[in-house]
Amino acid sequence: MELIDTHAHLTYPELSAQLPLVMADARAAGVARIITIGSDAVDSQAALELATTHPMLACTAGIHPHEAAKVADGDFKRIRELAADPHVVAVGEIGLDYHYDFADRETQHWVLVRQLDIARSSGKPIVVHCREAFPDCVSLLEQNGFRNRKVVFHCFTGTAEEAATLAAHGWRISFTGIVTFKNSTELQAIARDYPADQLMLETDAPYLSPIPVRSVRPNVPAHVAHTAAFLAELRGVPLEELAAQTTANARAFFDLKS
Repeated sequence: MELIDTHAHLTYPELSAQLPLVMADARAAGVARIITIGSDAVDSQAALELATTHPMLACTAGIHPHEAAKVADGDFKRIRELAADPHVVAVGEIGLDYHYDFADRETQHWVLVRQLDIARSSGKPIVVHCREAFPDCVSLLEQNGFRNRKVVFHCFTGTAEEAATLAAHGWRISFTGIVTFKNSTELQAIARDYPADQLMLETDAPYLSPIPVRSVRPNVPAHVAHTAAFLAELRGVPLEELAAQTTANARAFFDLKS
């Protein structure tokens, strides 16, 4: 069995401090590749350094909406440079977050649009963070030419209607451990019927540990195996089949050669 954790934050101190163990545990759980996600220019550089050092890893480069108010001169230039590196498989994590509003919405929009330009130029997929901002996020992607481009809404927790909107645009969603939670009935219904050729899995480590390790902190890439097992049972397919399908999907989406 082979799995890919398409979204983890391995630069976070609680994971980077024990990275050899984190990766060894992931391999033991059947995880072949991990994509470590950048959240600002400095963090994206650190993610690239990990990816160039460890063949198991790939990375992204981007400025998270939580960091939009802190953007400094040269950050967009640095993200553009990083996006050109072959170890960087997507621009992200980018998007909008109206739950915390750490940056005002106009600034969030501006930072997102600047990064959409970088993604268009690089030809790479985008990894989208969208919380309580779905209409504006979809609108900005549409306005900037991203219909039917490679887009994944990571850690999707939206409605069936929102999932259908994303599918109609040719975009994907990926599932975290949240889908395993007992109160996630609507998300489970979406995951049960989601097209097999579009399924992708992630941990969002160090956050969102799935059942049956819900109380374990930090979450780690090895735990993506629990989410895979839950989805396989939910969808009524063998775990090996779901693992093979989600791995093939992730390789194709992120253009992973190995």
